[in-house]
Amino acid sequence: MIKEIYPLPEGTHTVVLGVGDVNGYMRGKRIPATQWERTCKDGNAIIAAMFALDMTSDVWDTPYCSFDNGYVDMHMFPLSAPVACPFEPGVAITLAYAEGMDHQPVPIDPRGALLKQVERAAALGYQVQVGTELEFYLLDPETGLPTIQGNQVYGINRMAELEHVLGPIREDLTAMGIPIEQSNPEYAAGQVEVNIRYDEAVLAADRIILFRAMVKQVAAKHGYLATFMAKPFIAESGSGFHTHYSLWKDGKNAFAHDGKINQTGLAFVAGLQNRMVEMSLAGSTTPNAYKRRQPYTFCPVNNSWGYDNRTVGLRVIEGGDSAVRVEKRDASADVNPYYLLACDIAAGLEGIENGSEPGPVTKGDAYADNPADMLPLTLDEAVAQAKNSTFMSEVYGQDRLDIAVKQSEREIEFVRQQVTAVETERYLRNL
Repeated sequence: MIKEIYPLPEGTHTVVLGVGDVNGYMRGKRIPATQWERTCKDGNAIIAAMFALDMTSDVWDTPYCSFDNGYVDMHMFPLSAPVACPFEPGVAITLAYAEGMDHQPVPIDPRGALLKQVERAAALGYQVQVGTELEFYLLDPETGLPTIQGNQVYGINRMAELEHVLGPIREDLTAMGIPIEQSNPEYAAGQVEVNIRYDEAVLAADRIILFRAMVKQVAAKHGYLATFMAKPFIAESGSGFHTHYSLWKDGKNAFAHDGKINQTGLAFVAGLQNRMVEMSLAGSTTPNAYKRRQPYTFCPVNNSWGYDNRTVGLRVIEGGDSAVRVEKRDASADVNPYYLLACDIAAGLEGIENGSEPGPVTKGDAYADNPADMLPLTLDEAVAQAKNSTFMSEVYGQDRLDIAVKQSEREIEFVRQQVTAVETERYLRNL
């Protein structure tokens, strides 16, 4: 297949090219502009274990990459024309797709799992639209603590206080083709939320990969550490990744009828409900992430659903026909968007294909006595669910699922082996 040679912005001397790894964080290379045409034609070689590295860059043998096969290469090719980095003159950036040495898709590339579900939706006549909301903390890079005090969620004065960093984040990312709709202070000192306008599912996920990388860089330029860690502080709000889903057919929202959710939309809700417990690993992959999942924290603890209700796991939002959608609220900000969206879309489509109906609607407090199924409250539970799930194996692909499960099992064991400062403070002198 002839590869497209994408133009570079005027004045570019360096191109950043990368893929989303197993955790959905961008890894790749910096390429001189003089090598760009060759890169477009022939690709840029990089170790395929990029898709089997944990967050600390540790690697382990997998069927695709191992000491037995010498840890093989793959090639990165640009997905689109690079865009200029407003905060780094002369540097442009774009995401890549990966090909193996056989010129076929790399079977452990997480992006492939989402592509499969989008193709499945297309075969049913649907285009999947996804809006994303990510929360994160802006912290002092030396202490790892907030530089401001007090919870001022949505506070106008707090917005102004953070504008020197959030303003550039909104403006720079919008200039790079990531359409930022808004930002606001969130439910803890130093915590913020930034919303990206909805778009086609794969593009929405690609934008998350770039978004997190660029937020970290812009924040660093202004003297902050930006972290998408799920629960940096036990007594403060965790950081979530809320996803808003709608299916479109013939230019119309297939979930909507006169501004209300219809049977197709409710079947999508039912599909999510039916699979939400067993696919928990797609939305929370570390022991730390499950510390978010506590009652009365605005993080759901069950698979309940309701209309405009922020205590449930699945929140139905109505309005004009174009606004009708389903918000899924359980995922943490640090997860892989390809796996998260792939599982959610697969579950929703399954609900539509089966003509499923959701359980009883929750009209009040979903944290109170509720007949809905409890979500896993520990990573151990989530891993056990994923390992026994045919659904997860089919959506991820078994090799991808094995890598994701193995990483989480390694995290469980690592955390289990630690003696924490809390334990030392509580027991050392008292026992």
